[in-house]
Amino acid sequence: MNAPRTMAPPARPAAGPRGPRWRPTGRAAQLRILTARQIRLVYADRRVVLFSVAQPVVMLLLISQVFGSLADRSILPRGVSYIEFLLPALLVTTGIGTSQSAGVGLVRDMEGGMVRRFRVLPLSLPLVLVARSIADLTRSGMQLLVLVAGGHLLFGYRAGGGPGGLVAALLLSTLVIWALIWIFIALAAWLRKVEVLSSIGFFVNFPLMFASSAFVPIEVLPGWLAAVATVNPVSYAVEASRSLALGGQVGSEVPAALCAGLGLMLAMMLLAARAFRRPPDE
Repeated sequence: MNAPRTMAPPARPAAGPRGPRWRPTGRAAQLRILTARQIRLVYADRRVVLFSVAQPVVMLLLISQVFGSLADRSILPRGVSYIEFLLPALLVTTGIGTSQSAGVGLVRDMEGGMVRRFRVLPLSLPLVLVARSIADLTRSGMQLLVLVAGGHLLFGYRAGGGPGGLVAALLLSTLVIWALIWIFIALAAWLRKVEVLSSIGFFVNFPLMFASSAFVPIEVLPGWLAAVATVNPVSYAVEASRSLALGGQVGSEVPAALCAGLGLMLAMMLLAARAFRRPPDE
């Protein structure tokens, strides 16, 4: 009787060289890639870019002709024309419309399913919001430069504070605009509806813009409106930008605008990140 044969275990194939181990992309690279994507989306339609860049120049033309023809020179600082009074304020208020479009763009990404794809990728979700804010901030920067160039070409605007004062006003306005962008990003992350965001944007934009010292001094406003403009954070930013551009004595407006802008931006970042982490259906 033959003994049962035992099968030898199959030989293991020789181990070849291992491929490179997968490593997650660093946050800096993630932010760079996400920002590049958002910039391509922001500048995808040249018509939208053209009209958004031309918008501050149109505002300068309309407001300077309407309010400038009615404004009494005695209510303005001595030796300052209405264009010199107005343009530094428009550096701040120009970003209000851009900030709302940043929130609308985020909601459309959420509705289109792009955010759902981001959730399953190995990336930091708050960086999606940071990239969105940076992309819209670049468009605001273009608007500010076009506004200054238009003021110089159309009205011969020259900053009383010289190039240094004008650059300082531009930098301060950029910080304030970034804070405004984060307000609407936080609202978009919480609301997640374009219609609701647009409705709220109307009640946020117009009081911030017109119930302030942007177009006329606070002293000539009616009592109740002057009280609102006094506590309006945009008034502090406008006065700070105006004092830097005019080259006058810089008071407490600049530190107050810087602190308010940084504090508001940090608070809105935290709120937006918390809301953005919620499941899509909540």
